[in-house]
Amino acid sequence: MKFIRRYLVAGLLVWVPLGITLLVVRLLVHWLDGTLLLIPEAYRPEHLLGFSIPGLGVVVSVLIVFVTGVLAANLFGRSLVSVWERLLARIPLVRSIYSGAKQLAETLFSEAGQSFRKVLLIEFPRKGLWTLAFQTGTDLGEAQRKTGRDVINVYVPTTPNPTGGYFVMVPREDVVELEMSVDDGLKMLMSMGAVVPVGRKPAPLAEPVDSGA
Repeated sequence: MKFIRRYLVAGLLVWVPLGITLLVVRLLVHWLDGTLLLIPEAYRPEHLLGFSIPGLGVVVSVLIVFVTGVLAANLFGRSLVSVWERLLARIPLVRSIYSGAKQLAETLFSEAGQSFRKVLLIEFPRKGLWTLAFQTGTDLGEAQRKTGRDVINVYVPTTPNPTGGYFVMVPREDVVELEMSVDDGLKMLMSMGAVVPVGRKPAPLAEPVDSGA
């Protein structure tokens, strides 16, 4: 039985990660292929070629984002974006959603942004219990002024699905900053602690230089 179990586990270690990867990629490709529905039906690839091409939506999505970025980066494109944003600002409900989504996107994709750049260790949901969290911001705001403390905005994801979680403001002195990368932190969360990244070893102390003759 030990012999059989050994090779079953070895086989699972090959197929389980591969199967999960293929499933996620398939779902992502299927979702991005939905962008082809924006094309008029008469001009869709399956009508022009007579067959569908899996993954073509990924290419179309990347091209749309790239071309949009090229247009928005010049003066004429910025003027169009400004007019579009002023138009959306006149719609009550859409105004709140769009402005919040824009601020989130600017924070996440800005090279100088601090969101999801650091993995933290905080006591949550009570003292004595520790969990991983991601720093989302350190900007001063009303919460800083009203509490009179230097608090950090952190996101505490759930496991094994990190897309859901909690937003918590934690005093800076109660936060332990970890050296692991965000990727390693996500791996640890999604594996429910089964995958623990190896911490960086401290650099060895330099040996004293003998100054004697």
